[in-house]
Amino acid sequence: MSKEKRTLWPSEAAVSDVVGRLMEFWGFKRNMGRIWSVLYLSHAPLSAEDLRLSLKLSSGAVSMTLNELLRWGIVRKVWVQGERKDFYAAEVQLWRMISRVLSERERTEILSAVEAFEDALAQAKALRHSTDPETRERAELQIERIKMLLELAKLGKRLIDTFVATAKIDAEPLARFLLRHSPPPSS
Repeated sequence: MSKEKRTLWPSEAAVSDVVGRLMEFWGFKRNMGRIWSVLYLSHAPLSAEDLRLSLKLSSGAVSMTLNELLRWGIVRKVWVQGERKDFYAAEVQLWRMISRVLSERERTEILSAVEAFEDALAQAKALRHSTDPETRERAELQIERIKMLLELAKLGKRLIDTFVATAKIDAEPLARFLLRHSPPPSS
């Protein structure tokens, strides 16, 4: 790659910065967004060295970030004829990338929440038969509220599953849930 190609255009730098900030906001490392966006905007695959020079990052940071991006499936190694080093290209089908992250990260968190709520519900139910009236009252309140959290988590799982499968989301079930569990307006 020639020297002038190692310098990011202002448009590439701007997109790289914005995507990096968005990725960081969503709980990923900023450099994941920066590297992915430079690859996404590139007309040809880039080497780790190209990325290092373009983004002024250390070799270690580029290597670790590329490995994470490969693991998420949003970057892939590509073969460049006549070259011995690895080259990388970005996943350009944005929906494929988003749905993979939703399936692997958000869905996993929701499944974990469902399991934790079910365990907490069982624990609270075990206390509903206490001889102490305060314990029974506290248990009943917790049972009612944990059931709502469990219902919301299961609804979230269904919404994510549907969204990933169809790229459409029907917010009506969420709206019904929220209306059903909202306190009446105060007068």
